[in-house]
Amino acid sequence: MKRALFENWALFLGMLMLMVANGLLVTLLTIRGNDLGFSEFTISLMQACYPLGALLGTIIAPLWVEKVGHIRVFSALASMVSVSAIVHLLTSDPISWSLMRFFAGFCFPGLYVVTESWLNAKSENRIRAQVLSIYFIIQLAGPALGTAMVGLPDPSGSLLFGIVSILISMAIVPLLLSNNKAPEYSAPERMSVGKLYKVSPMAVTGIVLMSAGVSAWFIALPLYGLQNGFSDARASGALVIAMIAAAVVQYPLGWISDNTDRRYVVIALGGISAIAALWMVVDTSPSHIVFGFAIIAASTLPVYSILAAHANDQLSAGQIVPASGTMVFLLQLGQVFGMLLGPNATQMADGRGLQIMIAVIGVGVALIAIARRVSTEAPEDTGEVQPTGVLGMAQPGMLQAEAMAAEETET
Repeated sequence: MKRALFENWALFLGMLMLMVANGLLVTLLTIRGNDLGFSEFTISLMQACYPLGALLGTIIAPLWVEKVGHIRVFSALASMVSVSAIVHLLTSDPISWSLMRFFAGFCFPGLYVVTESWLNAKSENRIRAQVLSIYFIIQLAGPALGTAMVGLPDPSGSLLFGIVSILISMAIVPLLLSNNKAPEYSAPERMSVGKLYKVSPMAVTGIVLMSAGVSAWFIALPLYGLQNGFSDARASGALVIAMIAAAVVQYPLGWISDNTDRRYVVIALGGISAIAALWMVVDTSPSHIVFGFAIIAASTLPVYSILAAHANDQLSAGQIVPASGTMVFLLQLGQVFGMLLGPNATQMADGRGLQIMIAVIGVGVALIAIARRVSTEAPEDTGEVQPTGVLGMAQPGMLQAEAMAAEETET
């Protein structure tokens, strides 16, 4: 394990800086957009450009890695993301900001493809899960730290955007200076959504619905806090607490889903998120916003990994990698709808629209899981669920899928 850490330190350090930068930028844009007078609809359109770009990036980036290699693609994409952060600073109109969000959304999947395929190729089967856990800790801790930085004093209004650009640019340096050679890489074939639906209807529909719900509250929470009298620091702090709550429950929920029918866990989490959201419909006091959204985060963010594991339980080793790519695509598709609806929902139903939306999604996901539990039995062989990345900042699945495929093949 020590050897693996030594060999991959450059990649871990680079990814940490990228995740801190992305967490800072995504929250900063919502808050600064509100300060510039952007409407909720404009903010939602701008933020929705990220997953739109990612839909394209998840298809093209793996082909680039296969063609020119990990390090070149990582360096090129990180440089382009750094440029997009500076453009946000130099402009103040929603069109240019939206274009840069699309640009960043296109670039970041490539960075994740490089990181995940590199770690998978460089890790032995006996320590792959441990290496993977470090990667996902970075995926959660980095954005939380970046979001917390929104509260730093910034009298000129340019410091935080500058920090984003610096972090992204610096993320390239460890990888370029490392003497470890990049592994070979072949872009995986893709599995169609229709074919995956035949394997696991719950995974396909649940991923789209729940990723929409997660992206909705993730983007809208700072805006919702500002509308309820929060300062910038307190609004971003509410999001940090929500992300920490989700991180704390990731492993326990994964363990529970490994030891029971995963659909029971999905039903419970969907119900808890709906109950928490409905409670916030009734109790709209600002003092309960942080606590309520922490519960919502803890009951919605882990659902993707459980749904992905449920789908993988029913796939052969050769199907796991292409199915993972399809699930990432579905994740991005759901995020588009969530980012469009979330900020706009904060003004609906007398300021309770966001909570109602989350409640409806939670109930919907739970009902889908109940229907599948009634109609089918659980797969006999269950895979090992792994934590996933934070919405809009990490692309889950490829590494865990390739790891599982490699282990099953060698066995």
